[in-house]
Amino acid sequence: MEIIGIDVGFGFTKAYNGQNSVIFKSLIGDAADIQFMSSMGDTAATANLHITLDNKTYFLGSYAERQSTLTEYTLDQEKMVEEFIKILALAAAGTCSQVYGPINVVTGLPVAYLKRDTKRLKQIIQGDHEIIYHHQDAPDEHRRLSIDKVLVIPQPIGSIFNRIFDDNGKICDKNLAASKLGVVDIGFKTTDFSIFDHLQYIERGSSTMETGVSKCFSIIADKLRQESGINIEPYKIFKFLESGVIRIRGKEYNVNNLKKRVYTHAASTIASDLNRLWKDDWDIDTIIVSGGGSIPLAEFLIPSVEGNVIPIPKSIDARFNNVQGYYKFGHYKWGKDKMVPSRQASAPEEDASAPEEASASEETNKAKKGFAWLKRQNA
Repeated sequence: MEIIGIDVGFGFTKAYNGQNSVIFKSLIGDAADIQFMSSMGDTAATANLHITLDNKTYFLGSYAERQSTLTEYTLDQEKMVEEFIKILALAAAGTCSQVYGPINVVTGLPVAYLKRDTKRLKQIIQGDHEIIYHHQDAPDEHRRLSIDKVLVIPQPIGSIFNRIFDDNGKICDKNLAASKLGVVDIGFKTTDFSIFDHLQYIERGSSTMETGVSKCFSIIADKLRQESGINIEPYKIFKFLESGVIRIRGKEYNVNNLKKRVYTHAASTIASDLNRLWKDDWDIDTIIVSGGGSIPLAEFLIPSVEGNVIPIPKSIDARFNNVQGYYKFGHYKWGKDKMVPSRQASAPEEDASAPEEASASEETNKAKKGFAWLKRQNA
C-alpha cells in the first residue's frame, strides 16, 4: 500500500509520497500536434505533462501554458470540483506514485467547502482509473491507478501535521501537538483561518476568506494592461514578480513599487480578518503562516499579526507544507503497510527495519481523541 498526499489548489497542484514531490500549475489545455520536439530545456517530470484520461487528451501545467491553443484555469470552487480535480489529482498521483498496487490518498479542502464537497471529492477520485502518459522520447506509459481509501481534511491542518509528525506518522513535537494553534493558510484564491486545540478542530475560529494572492496579481495585471494594452492572465504574471520587472513586447515595466503597495494592502486585509475572527481566542499559543501565498506576503503580514507567529524558514517551499502534512498524517492513520511492486523494481524487497508496534502512550491516546472529528467528517 502506498500513501500519497495530494493538494489540488487554484494555483498549483502538488503531490508527495515521502520520496517524490510533484508540483505543476493547475492549468488544463488542449493537446496540440507538436511537429518538432527539442531535447533541451526543463527536464522535470511535469515539464511536458501530456495525458489521456477517460478518452480525452490534455496538456497540463507549464506544458499547457506553452503549447496549448486553449488553456483553462478556474477560481470557482464548483467548477474546480466538477471539472478540474479529477484530471489534476490523478495526473499528479500517477506521476508521483511508484507502485502498481492500491494507493491511499489524504487530501484537503478549504474550510468553507469541507462539509459540502468532502463526499463528492472522495467519489470523484476513488476507485480504478486508466491513465496514459505520453512521453516525448519514450513509448506511451499506460497506468492503472487504484485509489483505495481517500481521507479529506481541512487544508490548513496539513501545515500542523507537517510540523508535529515525522515521515513515519509518529508525533515528534508533543509540545506543539498539545498547544492551541492558529493556522493562516494563504492560497492562490483564498485564505483559510483555522484553530486547533490539542489537535481538536475549533469551528468557531475557522473560516475561508476570498483574499488570495490572485487578487494581488489581478491588480498588477490590470495596471499593466492600462499601460501596455496587453491583457495578462494572473497565473502568468507571478513568475515575473520576484524580479519586479516584466518585459512586454520588448519594453520593460518596473512594478516593484506597485507590488509593495498591493502586497501591503493584501497583508493588512488578512491581518484584520485574522484579528477580528480570533478576537475571543486570545489564548492561542502559536500561529503558523503557511501556503504558497505566504511566500510573497509573509514579510508584510507577520508584523501586523497579534500573537506568537512561527516564522517561515527560507529553506523550505511553503507550497508543500500542507501536502507533506497530508502524507505524514496518512502514515499516522494507516501505518506502513506491506509494500507492493514498484515500477522500477521487478520484485519487492523485504523491509528489514519494520517499525515496532507503537505502544498506547498517553500522547497517542490524546491524539486519537483529538482526531475523532476527522472520522465523523469522512464517515
